[in-house]
Amino acid sequence: MFLKHLTVINYKNIGEADLDLSQKINCFIGNNGEGKTNLLDAVYFLSFCKSHSNAFDNLNIRHGQEYAMLTGIYEKNADNQMEITIGMKRKGRKVLKKNKKEYDRQADHIGEIPLVLVSPADQVLIVGGSEERRKFMDGVIAQYDHPYLNHLLAYGRALKQRNSLLKQECTDENLFDVLEQQLDTSSQYLYERRKDFVERFTPIFQQFYSFISEDKEKVSFGYTSHLQGGIPLNELLRSHRSTDRLIGYTTKGCHRDDLEMRLGEYPLRGTASQGQAKTYLIALKLAQFDFLSQLNGTLPILLFDDIFDKLDAERVEQLVELMKQDRFGQTFISDTDREHIARILEQTGSEYKIWHVKNGEITE
Repeated sequence: MFLKHLTVINYKNIGEADLDLSQKINCFIGNNGEGKTNLLDAVYFLSFCKSHSNAFDNLNIRHGQEYAMLTGIYEKNADNQMEITIGMKRKGRKVLKKNKKEYDRQADHIGEIPLVLVSPADQVLIVGGSEERRKFMDGVIAQYDHPYLNHLLAYGRALKQRNSLLKQECTDENLFDVLEQQLDTSSQYLYERRKDFVERFTPIFQQFYSFISEDKEKVSFGYTSHLQGGIPLNELLRSHRSTDRLIGYTTKGCHRDDLEMRLGEYPLRGTASQGQAKTYLIALKLAQFDFLSQLNGTLPILLFDDIFDKLDAERVEQLVELMKQDRFGQTFISDTDREHIARILEQTGSEYKIWHVKNGEITE
């Protein structure tokens, strides 16, 4: 599958763009702040029905405008095209359509267009809290396991209700029992899927890191969860009710799960150089790409947002070697250096198109 044509209207600083895209490599060149990342974010939005950088939809509408619209025409094969349209209004709801028919639930769209984004914002996976690393796991698993997203949403609703009862100092034990049973049911599904994901994902990730770094360092990560001890979550929650009442929130559960990222035997954070950290993140996302393509039988769209900065020449060369391989499908790249990216694109030997981005205007 690839994005054949993209139309952007009033999205962030992009007033209007109408692009016929290469099914291999599409590169967007321009200085920082001109709109390169916004263009890639529009492609991301069409896959996930949300921005990678803004949690609130109305913040993605161009300043001074009342609406934004994104349209992507995707081609699965010569006889099978699909049109995805997303419309947003400042004072209205977001509308998502597939082939001009609105989805009953926007969550049903997740996984329809597999996509992986590699960007400087991924640094939050290292320096941020456990919530960011859970989002990474959830984002991958939800693209191939639809019941997972339903359990994740159900868990979130029950957790919110239990926390509300704790803050209200509720003493209705039966009500707590009901919510804790709901949390237990969803948590078992989430835990098993996360555990399975980490076990299968780790060797793929290690292979990519080893290739890019030319086997200079060893990396790993581990999954930690309160459910690893084998005690059902409802029993854990019941035994911690008094403590949770004092604190005012739920201290045990899948919402506290984490990924431990390691370089050698030590935590990645505070140990890795900038180049090592960026290599770790790129390998993580390329492994995500490979993992999804193996499961879905479809090559995800790959977005590279300013990834060559802080990588030494040897690691860039190894990354180019990967891009030459048939394992990658359609790729979008943003960069500030026209000559540098042109040399890289020529080395790949792939078909490509280059656009210049300035103040939200895009020209081929």
